[in-house]
Amino acid sequence: MRIVALVALLSPFAAFADGMNSTTIMVGQSRLDVIVEKGQFDLSKDGLLDWIRSAADSVSTYYGHFPRPHILIRITPVWGKGIRHGVTYGYNGGLITIDVGADTTRADFQSDWELTHEMVHLAFPSVAENHHWIEEGIATYVEPIARVRAHHFDVSEMWYEVVRDLPQGLPAPGDEGLDNTHTWGRTYWGGALFCLLADIEIHRETQNKKGLDDALRGILDAGGNITVDWDLQRALTVGDRATGVPVLTNLYEKMKDQPHDVDLDALWKQLGIARNGTTVVFNDAAPLAATRKAITYGEEQSP
Repeated sequence: MRIVALVALLSPFAAFADGMNSTTIMVGQSRLDVIVEKGQFDLSKDGLLDWIRSAADSVSTYYGHFPRPHILIRITPVWGKGIRHGVTYGYNGGLITIDVGADTTRADFQSDWELTHEMVHLAFPSVAENHHWIEEGIATYVEPIARVRAHHFDVSEMWYEVVRDLPQGLPAPGDEGLDNTHTWGRTYWGGALFCLLADIEIHRETQNKKGLDDALRGILDAGGNITVDWDLQRALTVGDRATGVPVLTNLYEKMKDQPHDVDLDALWKQLGIARNGTTVVFNDAAPLAATRKAITYGEEQSP
């Protein structure tokens, strides 16, 4: 989740008080200042920092570098177990606040997706509220791919979760397009569906030489990050310029104000992905198997 309203930006700092621990992590040329509010964790401090490094490594791998030169991460210990309530702000170069249960285990941290999701938000400009789907959709779509590329997530688990969850992004009766239908499913998974369709089409039109990652890197390199406000059309145009094909703008025209249904079962078959219980099996002879591999691994294109 990302929030950029000024009132919301100021409020996280009001809770800062004595008894906090602070640490600085360097990720490439980027500085991540970590503040942990007073409290206790079952996991050691080093384990907590490893979790942050892992998320930062995933995002850096996908974008080629960490999205911001300096951010602040504020961790609040809470009762129970689990990582939750992450929010990303554009204030002062980038701020992420996230709650962590005191009983969260090392295994929980190693399987966490939420901090990576929040860090992806740093790499896209703030757009108008009716385009919130693109912000959450990119974070939802990129997060698992980034973790796979950085070897922090299993590829079969990734595609199983995508196949399982993406139907939540399909239009329901009465849908009026992504800009006008602001349900949870259409915001997060509808936005992710846009990203997947764009990724496939960019690869198709460029013979797998370019993908959505090239478009998003182009936007980031042009100055499009969470600290700035952009018109969505500007962001899509910059992304298209980076890939050399007008996929983002054309797909937006199809999905912005009307339902755009997709036969996901047929799409998975084309990509060579089939569910098998709680995992998936891959068919490398499928028509879009090479595209699936390119989407998954990027330039590496190998497990």
